[in-house]
Amino acid sequence: MANAPVDLRALEASLRPHGESVMLPREAYTDPAVLAWERRHFFAASWSCLGRVDELSTDTTHRAITVGDISVVLTFGERPRAFANTCRHRGHELLQNDESSERRSVVCPYHGWSYELDGAVKAAPRMGDAFDPAPYNLVELPAEVWHGWLFVNATATAGPFGEHLGGLTDLVAPYAPESLQLKARHQYDVASNWKTIVENYHECYHCPLIHPELCKVSPPNSGDNWNLPGAWVGGLMDLRPGVETMSLDGRSRGIALPGVDPRRVNYLGLFPNLLISLHPDYVMTHRLELRAPGLTAIECSWYFPAEVQDPSYAVEFWDVTNREDWAACESVQRGAESPHFRPGPLAPAEDAVYAWVTMIARGYLGKPLSNQ
Repeated sequence: MANAPVDLRALEASLRPHGESVMLPREAYTDPAVLAWERRHFFAASWSCLGRVDELSTDTTHRAITVGDISVVLTFGERPRAFANTCRHRGHELLQNDESSERRSVVCPYHGWSYELDGAVKAAPRMGDAFDPAPYNLVELPAEVWHGWLFVNATATAGPFGEHLGGLTDLVAPYAPESLQLKARHQYDVASNWKTIVENYHECYHCPLIHPELCKVSPPNSGDNWNLPGAWVGGLMDLRPGVETMSLDGRSRGIALPGVDPRRVNYLGLFPNLLISLHPDYVMTHRLELRAPGLTAIECSWYFPAEVQDPSYAVEFWDVTNREDWAACESVQRGAESPHFRPGPLAPAEDAVYAWVTMIARGYLGKPLSNQ
């Protein structure tokens, strides 16, 4: 793929060894041309998380959604599938973006061609008796369901999904998020670049100054970061003695998840857009959607065992913490937009940020994302 429109010499500075490197160059956070490149090469050409299958398929058989900069039709027949949102007759869009349908077939509104939910041509009106529809099935795109989340590669050029996940699978599996139920969700519009939000998520250098609630339940210098294969970055933090979970008073009003470490919280960022926080009694995710270089939509979801009736103890804690983070990220964005901004160095404890920055820099250069 073509290199991103970023100064290659600046990327060399970001790729230096940890302790010598600096952040990504200014245009990575502010330039619309860079964001346009990311939409195609990071979001469409990688494995983007589109949400939970059970929610995407509710009251619909198919829907259109934009992945990066490519429109895709999702169908929900025997299994979830993804297809290019373009009719094989004249290329007309089958559905408008975010449109859904309960029909048992996908019908093009231009000339009436219709398709089964598996992409096969169902009808091609007035094409004549000699017409063979077999070569004109919808163009299928790679789609995978992982622990209840649907991932799509909209360019059909990414490597195997298993390689994308790498060592992440073994860390998430004990929490069985597919067995948990959505109990709460907040939508945030954050005036910050998406990469800044991920960088903030992967370090607690800032915690003593802006997260007094979090520091009460978890030492900001605790835990360690993972160094495993895959296109992801992450680490863990410890809970303080006597603390049961991440809540304002450190108490859990939920149900402990069986077979998981009751003393630790994992923070995992799967490239490009899913942040997974694994707690002893619940799973929280942040799913990111690009809006502009300085604007990111964030869907924050909390998943609990079905028996839990009141998730507010976790939601209240993280809404406070989220808003503290968003204010910091928005200030960083304003600083990055200043003509005086220069990429700064990384602290020794920001090794997960270093892993993220170098992943992005390698991606800008068309190199593999995984550290291993």
